[in-house]
Amino acid sequence: MSFDKKILELGLKLPEAKAPAGNYVATKIVGKLLYISGQISISDNGELIKGKIGDELTTDQGYEAAKRCGLSIIAQAKIACSNDLSKIKSCVKLTGFVNSTEEFTEQPKVINGASDLIASIFGDAGIHTRAAVSTNSLPLGVSVEVDAIFELN
Repeated sequence: MSFDKKILELGLKLPEAKAPAGNYVATKIVGKLLYISGQISISDNGELIKGKIGDELTTDQGYEAAKRCGLSIIAQAKIACSNDLSKIKSCVKLTGFVNSTEEFTEQPKVINGASDLIASIFGDAGIHTRAAVSTNSLPLGVSVEVDAIFELN
């Protein structure tokens, strides 16, 4: 099954891939690696998902915010691959940043939102290495940011 068909089967809708907000590119291909800049948590209606996990938001709400980051990663990958996700061989790594309180320790559970999404779409090719990092602030006050590295065919 193609990755695009899997997205449809799962009932997922990719968001519009956003242009960078600074002096960088959204994606960059180096050799057979596709780097995707950090994607921030934006709801399906286009609003920023803001707040600290462990205070304003729960772990489950953070999970959903990370899932939204994952959808944005796939939207960026699709554009970088000329709308052909079959050019992706595997997901190599995700790095997730969680805007959380000092006491919060469930960053891995939050970033599972992005990891589970990538694995559900890409199957075995979606299994990746990962880091889940706590931070005291993220751009625009968002709750989660995730970047990615993919291997291309």
